[in-house]
Amino acid sequence: MGGAVSAGEDNDELIDNLKEAHYIRSDLVERAFRAIDRADYYLEEYRDSAYKDLAWRHGNLHLSAPCIYSEVMEALDLQPGLSFLNLGSGTGYLSTMVGLILGPFGVNHGVELHTDVVDYAYQKLDYFIKNSDSFDKFEFCEPTFVVGNCLEIPPESRQYDRVYCGAGVQKEYENYMKNLLKVGGILVLPLEEKLTKITRTGQSSWETKKIIAVTFAPLVQPKQNVNGRPRSVPLPIFEVRTLQDLSRIAIRHTLRQPIAMGEGRTKRRVSFPGARAMHRYGPRFERRRFCRRFYRQCVNSVVLHDSMIPTAMDDCNYPGGVEEEEEEVEEEEERGCRRVREDLPEEDEEGSGEEEKSKGGCARVEPPVNILREKILRLPLPEPLKMYLLYYREK
Repeated sequence: MGGAVSAGEDNDELIDNLKEAHYIRSDLVERAFRAIDRADYYLEEYRDSAYKDLAWRHGNLHLSAPCIYSEVMEALDLQPGLSFLNLGSGTGYLSTMVGLILGPFGVNHGVELHTDVVDYAYQKLDYFIKNSDSFDKFEFCEPTFVVGNCLEIPPESRQYDRVYCGAGVQKEYENYMKNLLKVGGILVLPLEEKLTKITRTGQSSWETKKIIAVTFAPLVQPKQNVNGRPRSVPLPIFEVRTLQDLSRIAIRHTLRQPIAMGEGRTKRRVSFPGARAMHRYGPRFERRRFCRRFYRQCVNSVVLHDSMIPTAMDDCNYPGGVEEEEEEVEEEEERGCRRVREDLPEEDEEGSGEEEKSKGGCARVEPPVNILREKILRLPLPEPLKMYLLYYREK
């Protein structure tokens, strides 16, 4: 299943295509998708295929098509503080995106059949925490994975607010899956070749909605032990956070607030902590900001002709307020910036390099500053405590 949208050149372009095709419909889901580069979950030699709307499999490693994950995330209706169980958690890509929405007081568990895949998922999770700037822009619910067959979960195990199964569920296991849900919970699973959303409305009442046609490999049937007893897969333990951990969460949340409020600038409302900072300080926004700056410089130069000025930009003087413009204006500015670059006269390599340095052209984009990290490093605290607050991140 896949191929519903065009391939992108990078993660942002892939998400743009998913939005345009209405697979991603909410800001909450969009920000989670933009925060995590899908290519980071591929093996290095296969990264060139990461932004195609296609599933990927290599040995036991597997990722569903982006359009499927989009529909799953939308159907789960995630909110901060909920509990989530991912059956067939695979590389951890989906669980990590879910963790960005659940926040530090949610529960994020996964069950995966293959030990090597769980090891791979933890490697990718560690890389995300240590290297991705998105980690500092969200309050994160770190996933926990266990090895086992998801059909061998004991019936007395805890129930969850949200459950997703990443393999085709045979009809005889439908009730088994339903019983993993709390009342009011949502289960999303491939059932009879349809991605299906099941909501538990009461102890024995359910609402079912078919979403899209899909093709998934079926669930692996559980094996019997030599003595005939069924195996049992214990779910991850729900651990109460330590006072030390709660303190770190509180300090980071307090330091993040001025960032989320835009350091005094008015921002559009968003629906979860950290999303504001992600939207306005991510790489895509940095590219737009540099393009807007260069575009406004060119408006007043002799290089830009009147016919090249978009009508939406007739009034280019908004001091310090470019972040408040709507998406349509931002896109118009980017198009104008590209037109300016195309119409600029060609220069020799030495001259163009000096010009880029002096004007800060669109081709030279500085990496965004991790503001939360800078704030923590300026705190009057011992270095080991600063590193603890930074989760010992490498950058």
